[in-house]
Amino acid sequence: MAPIENSEERYGIIAILLHWSMAILVIGLAALGIYMVMLPDVGFNSEKIVLIIFHKEVGLLVFVLLLVRWVWRATQTMPALDSQLPDWQKIAARSVHLIFYFIIFALPITGWVMSSAAGIPVSFFGIFTLHDFVRHDDLLFHQLIELHRWLGFALVFFIFIHVSAALWHHFVFKDDTLRKMLP
Repeated sequence: MAPIENSEERYGIIAILLHWSMAILVIGLAALGIYMVMLPDVGFNSEKIVLIIFHKEVGLLVFVLLLVRWVWRATQTMPALDSQLPDWQKIAARSVHLIFYFIIFALPITGWVMSSAAGIPVSFFGIFTLHDFVRHDDLLFHQLIELHRWLGFALVFFIFIHVSAALWHHFVFKDDTLRKMLP
């Protein structure tokens, strides 16, 4: 079992749990988002409405977990990257993580602003409702739909890069990159 806190050699159990729970939720949200946009917009589509509400609530959960993850990361040692890696791979690894943080931050914010512009409240599992971020604005709503969609596509692209790199390190380089993130 991994220790609670990170070390120079590996991630601790808190970082591991945050990583994998967010990975499952984010991949699920991306898949759900792709499915939802394929559903028709015409008329009253109760399935689409229920899925959109669920998508927003889980998106807020991911946002909260991201904030927790940032605090945890800021207070923890980061495991060192393999010293054998070329500099370009170290830069690529850090860059992909920063891009992930940006996109995972931007998606719930654009979703919240999009809902506000549409005049649709955003609830967190019925516990509380967020205040509108902006006033009702149909043009802004449609612009944010596109921005949110493209951020989602970018997220899927970087998930593919991240998973591919982790598997490449594990099966081809046979290093500890992936094992550092396993309990």
